[in-house]
Amino acid sequence: MTRLIFLGPPGAGKGTQAKLLADLLEIPHISTGDILRSAIAQATPLGKKAKSYMEKGELVPDELLLDLVCDRLKQPDAHKGWILDGFPRNVSQAAFLEKLLQELNQVFDYAVNLDVPDEVLMSRLLGRGRHDDNEQTVRRRLEVYRNETEPLIGFYSERSSLKVIDGDRSVEEVTQSLQQVVAS
Repeated sequence: MTRLIFLGPPGAGKGTQAKLLADLLEIPHISTGDILRSAIAQATPLGKKAKSYMEKGELVPDELLLDLVCDRLKQPDAHKGWILDGFPRNVSQAAFLEKLLQELNQVFDYAVNLDVPDEVLMSRLLGRGRHDDNEQTVRRRLEVYRNETEPLIGFYSERSSLKVIDGDRSVEEVTQSLQQVVAS
C-alpha cells in the first residue's frame, strides 16, 4: 500500500510524475484540481460552492478543499493507496491532513519534494505556452509557492517523512527515482 504526498513548485512535473506512478502502482492520483473540476461538473453541493469562488477568480477556501479531499480519500479506490498532488498547499492544510488521516486510519509513506532550479522552472512554465503564462505571472506563481507551500518541506522534514528527488532530469529518470522511494 502506497500513500504519497507530492510537493514541488509549479513546473516541477508533479502532475506528470504522480499520474505515471499512480498508473504503475494502480492507485488513484488525487489532484485537487481534478477533484474541483469533477465536483463542479457533477454539480455536487461542494462543487457548487467551489464554482462560486472560482467564477470570481478567488482561491477555493481551505475548509472547502479539505471537505473535498476528505470525501475523495473515503472512496473505495483510495483504500489501497493514493498519491496526493497539489494538496496540502500550506502548513495549516498539512496539519488538517494529519488529523484527517488519523480519523480515516490511514498513514502516508512520504512527502516527496521534486526539486528543480528556478531557471529550469521558468523555461518549463514559459515553454508550456499557456495563454496566462508570461514571465511576470510565472514569477508570481513561484513567489506564492515559496511563501505558502515551501514551508511544508520543513514541516515534513521535521517529521522524518520527507524524500527529495532531483526533478531536473528526464521524465524516465525521475520516475525511476520515485519507484525506488516506493520500494524502500
